[in-house]
Amino acid sequence: MNPMIPYGRQTISEADIQAVVDVLRSDFLTQGPAVPAFEKAVADYCGAHHACAVNSATSALHLACLALGVGKGDKVWTSPVTFVASANCALYCGADVDFIDIDPRTYTISTEKLAEKLAQAEQTGQLPKVVIAVHLCGQSCDMAGIHALSRRYGFSIIEDAAHAIGGKYQNQVIGNGRYSDITVFSFHPVKIITTGEGGMAVTNNAELANKMALLRSHGITRDPAQMTHVPDGAWYYQQLELGFNYRMTDLQAALGQSQMTRLDEFVSQRHALTQRYDTLLADFPLTLPWQHPDNYSGLHLYVIRLHLEQLGKTHSQVFDALRAANIAVNLHYIPVYLQPYYRRLGFKPGYCMEAERYYAEAISLPLYADLTLADQDYVIATLQQALT
Repeated sequence: MNPMIPYGRQTISEADIQAVVDVLRSDFLTQGPAVPAFEKAVADYCGAHHACAVNSATSALHLACLALGVGKGDKVWTSPVTFVASANCALYCGADVDFIDIDPRTYTISTEKLAEKLAQAEQTGQLPKVVIAVHLCGQSCDMAGIHALSRRYGFSIIEDAAHAIGGKYQNQVIGNGRYSDITVFSFHPVKIITTGEGGMAVTNNAELANKMALLRSHGITRDPAQMTHVPDGAWYYQQLELGFNYRMTDLQAALGQSQMTRLDEFVSQRHALTQRYDTLLADFPLTLPWQHPDNYSGLHLYVIRLHLEQLGKTHSQVFDALRAANIAVNLHYIPVYLQPYYRRLGFKPGYCMEAERYYAEAISLPLYADLTLADQDYVIATLQQALT
């Protein structure tokens, strides 16, 4: 039996290990210099003015919503084909969540469906405060189109780029903030670079950055300029907001900063493997991932869609055959509104039909920077057998 091949995994070098060891031997394991250094590395790479590192992308999404003033009675819209955190972050703030169906080729938010839904919402006074655009698999949404709609209808934009660091949209690095208020990245081990657990929000707006930085650490400041009165002494701090303990440690940040030096290399390796998949799977009864010409994807995931009408197998049978062969394929994602929690909020099957068609056919094949060609060949051969 072939050793387990995951759908995604981290790539750790000796330099990464040494960066963490250096922090372990330093005076600061947390709240030291490594976090701001990592923030600067990511902000500089993206061309953003500010960055706020936190303990997960979920925390970053929550802080982004809070910084944009999302609260009780507000509405936040996002894609149904995403991890639940993209929607949960708005619920944490007391807002209501709704979903826009996906584009049948990119699997990101359909700009056409968004425009239709906005026109209807304007008539009923139900416009969203924020739209969270999810860059599924690493491919950017139609940000120019979404931004144009935001100018017309007055909503803010968060880019959920958990899959997309190292990617580009219209030849500009994702995270530059041209078409959004805040962009969020994830550094989970299956993502393009890792800090173990961790996330980051980048923005060009100093006020939003300061708000997120305050909220990630209990809402506490030691800056006299932010205090309500002159400090009682050098020891003094004030809690200005009801914040959270969402801080990233220096250990994580050191690993992240080291990983950033190889980000472009990681993405390039993913592109080479993707091109090889595209070539070797071309004649299989599958829909392969399509890349919009405006995009250079981070390629976090390689998602195929089964042509079930041509197969004598079900979706589950193909998936199970791959898993039985020690290939840890996955499915990204179950439409969020089909989860029991969201059904209790009133959502029902049939709400976003394109998302449900996608869910009925999708499988994520292994893709990570150091996936060997031999392992990739094994995945392809096993998939061929599973399809026949």
